Amino acid sequence: MANQTLDTFIRDALNRGEKRERVAAALVAAGWTQKEIGNALDDYADNDLGMAVPRPRSYVSAREAFLYLVLFILLGVVAWNLGSLLFALIDTAIPDELDQEYGYFFDSRDMQIRSAIAGLVVGGPLFAWLALHIRKQRRTNPAMQRSRVRKWLTYIALIIASCTLIGDAISLVYSFLAGELSTRLLLKLLVVAILAGGVFFYFIRDAEEGDKNDQQT
Repeated sequence: MANQTLDTFIRDALNRGEKRERVAAALVAAGWTQKEIGNALDDYADNDLGMAVPRPRSYVSAREAFLYLVLFILLGVVAWNLGSLLFALIDTAIPDELDQEYGYFFDSRDMQIRSAIAGLVVGGPLFAWLALHIRKQRRTNPAMQRSRVRKWLTYIALIIASCTLIGDAISLVYSFLAGELSTRLLLKLLVVAILAGGVFFYFIRDAEEGDKNDQQT
């Protein structure tokens, strides 16, 4: 947001019917920079009313930051534990000969399964409830679409998911070239691709919906 003194001056000048060029020239003469003036003027839309009409502004709310951060963390908990559970089930269904030689691997796998199930039982319902709660709040309060925290976390999630998918593809090609492809490895790569792809498409849809609502509000 522009300096409050500058914002007030521009709003009052536009309300008196002054042209933007005259306002900008007066501010430059007073010592304000072109960037400061441009940012402040951009807060008001061009119109034929002869007065200042404010544009909607992005904002940061501590409450929304908390909700989105918790949602982001819960998504990580769910994705991680779901992947861990599926990996353990794949290892159980397609055991490795080396694992069978050491009995403690089976105990470790049982602990992995129990831990993953516990994470899903706790994190899954919380994530679903919070996601629905935030979506409901965004529908009843369109201003939430302009939350900077939501936009930043959305694109951070997209970056992480994209990097995971790219890394998964690289691992697949590398294993193929090294002649190390196996059914178990392919299934695990498929699990990673599905989880990362699900996160990617969830957040890309959220980003597109937010951009669409930005244009309507």
